[in-house]
Amino acid sequence: MSLSPSQLKHVAHLSRIALEESKIPALVQDLNAILAFAEQLKDGRLDDLAPMAHPLDQQQPLRADVVNETNQRDILLKGAPATEQGLFLVPKVIE
Repeated sequence: MSLSPSQLKHVAHLSRIALEESKIPALVQDLNAILAFAEQLKDGRLDDLAPMAHPLDQQQPLRADVVNETNQRDILLKGAPATEQGLFLVPKVIE
């Protein structure tokens, strides 16, 4: 897929982007290079590749899932201006 100068002007108009006439040829060339690069993703050799979350084949080190703090809800709620059923009450912001 390639982009023509008239298509670029149309997209720029829809996007409300001002383009200088002198920069349009270079911009069309750059965008066409980007589109050509994106076309490489349609390569059939890529169909058998499994998706990866990270380019390196490593496991994320995780810490142990253990409780390391005590429940301090009652102590923290004592300093609140208003509470109800163990929750902080805040002023209504959205009507």
